[in-house]
Amino acid sequence: MRQVAIVGAGMSQFGKQIGRGLRSLSLDAVDGAMASSGLQFDDIQRVYFGNGIAGTVVQQDMIKAQVVFRHHPLAHAPMINVENACASGGSAFLLAVEAVASGCVDVALAVGTEQMHHVDKTRAFNALRGSADIDEIGEVEPGSTSANSILMDFYAGVAQSYLDKYGASVEDFARVAVKNREHASHNPLAYLRTPQTIAEVLEARVIVSPLTLPMCSPVTDGSSAIIVCSLEKATAISDTAILVRACMNASGAAGRPVATAAQQVYAYSGVSPHDIDLFELHDAAAPAELIQYHEVGLCEVGDGSQLIRDGVTKLGGKFPVNTSGGLLSRGHPLGATGCAQIYELVQQLRGVAGARQVEGARLGLAINGGGWLDGSYALAIATLLERV
Repeated sequence: MRQVAIVGAGMSQFGKQIGRGLRSLSLDAVDGAMASSGLQFDDIQRVYFGNGIAGTVVQQDMIKAQVVFRHHPLAHAPMINVENACASGGSAFLLAVEAVASGCVDVALAVGTEQMHHVDKTRAFNALRGSADIDEIGEVEPGSTSANSILMDFYAGVAQSYLDKYGASVEDFARVAVKNREHASHNPLAYLRTPQTIAEVLEARVIVSPLTLPMCSPVTDGSSAIIVCSLEKATAISDTAILVRACMNASGAAGRPVATAAQQVYAYSGVSPHDIDLFELHDAAAPAELIQYHEVGLCEVGDGSQLIRDGVTKLGGKFPVNTSGGLLSRGHPLGATGCAQIYELVQQLRGVAGARQVEGARLGLAINGGGWLDGSYALAIATLLERV
């Protein structure tokens, strides 16, 4: 198996962009990735396109990639559409990495895109029901509407269990939201950038108790794109190539997909979690970040609240988490999130993250969760990157 490196990374503006569409968002991200890669469109030998809910929201059920690139120089590249719920982008990246590692192609492009906002506000919420087992939760009744993401119902249960088991407080969830918003204030592509206080988070509208609005990831439109090739080719064309040390996919069948994927990455790479300089975790709701602290090995089970209280996971702390602003503030356009996490790690490892730069960053880990089954994610993608 060949070593694989990232040579290009691009990201669109994240936010509320009704009517912009998959094509405009995607090409914005792809143009950024190409500009940073030193490659031409003719060099791209395969495209993996991650998307979760376009079928419901914009009624593009199929051939999403082919439609996006229909009038583009990439139109003749072989394309594969990837759906894996919130991990669609991370899964597209994994497939691109595996294609290059196997020698099937020399250069592959992974794109993750989602248009969630629509004039019909119920479309995204109805679509999100498909991230769980419909046989279990039931179909949407004709004429009924969904006012919130069903995933927040699941996260609320997880949040209450965490409070009950480990002596954490709702203020700890608020601390996560405040930290990630502070990080996002330094990210010009993030959706929500205005700093907030713990009091403001606690006093905000309750979505599902104990979660208030700032503790829940927002409906978001956006795209991110990553270009990978062999390490040999990458070092020949770029002095800012980023090595993919490991990229692993774990199923949620065992109930611990994040921990399983992270352990697989550590075993494959020989890297300890305490060697890693920064983390992009799947904070679709604030308690998820606290839980993932112990799942990726930063603390013992239930001790995540102590890390957030002590400032360990903020910029300047020992283990900065979600320097991009995370899903809570950078935004969570489902299919784009996995690639957006990779984009942030690439910016950090290249040393071009500006005011949110982690000094001397060499190793970065991303966790991209997808769907919901049996009290946890249906799958998780863990990716470890290293500055060459």
